[in-house]
Amino acid sequence: MKDHTGIFEKKKADPAKLLAFGFERNCDAYRYSTPLQDSGFVLTVTVTGDEISVWVTDPESGEPYTLHLSEEAEGAFVGGVRKEYERVLTEIERNCFESDRFKSSQAKELIAYIRKTYGDTPEFLWEKFPDNAVFRRKDNQKWYGALLTVAKEKLGIPESGKAEIIDLRIPPEQMESTVDGKRFFPGYHMNKKHWYTVTLDGSVCTEELCGRIDQSYRIAGKKK
Repeated sequence: MKDHTGIFEKKKADPAKLLAFGFERNCDAYRYSTPLQDSGFVLTVTVTGDEISVWVTDPESGEPYTLHLSEEAEGAFVGGVRKEYERVLTEIERNCFESDRFKSSQAKELIAYIRKTYGDTPEFLWEKFPDNAVFRRKDNQKWYGALLTVAKEKLGIPESGKAEIIDLRIPPEQMESTVDGKRFFPGYHMNKKHWYTVTLDGSVCTEELCGRIDQSYRIAGKKK
């Protein structure tokens, strides 16, 4: 059986957003219940710390319903329950959870800024690289940012260990005057004529990075 709660993996709930969405708080637990359209069933989601429990019940009998969790179960009714179940969980994930893959405070601040400003969340596209994500515009699907975790030596930094970085677009004519090998680096795994990299260690303040994200977003929206 597949319970679809994997969409919350390595993500952290924001209590304020849970309450704004409609969750009710009881001590340290947050609970949300909603009817599933056309089935008469009720979906309940409980968030307690890092634990998330989800179940579907028949309000008349009080019995749990689980057929929608079986990939072998078919039919219009169970398919409708499964579709609504997945829709509600996805909506909760998008509105109430933040990625917890990135550990630096600056990475988290930028994720929050992008969500608030553009309504975008990190997209984790690569199964082999689960800690790498991209941001892209909704109108044309072009990337305007990438959050990555890389070895420092790959950036030319003479230190061991890993760094969380963001790749951003820049006008080619500004590249030479921007990249200095200290705060700004050639775009990691990107076209180095159009992308540059910043380490999220505070060497560039968050306010400036937000402005640079705005610039990258605008560039990604330009028609060639």
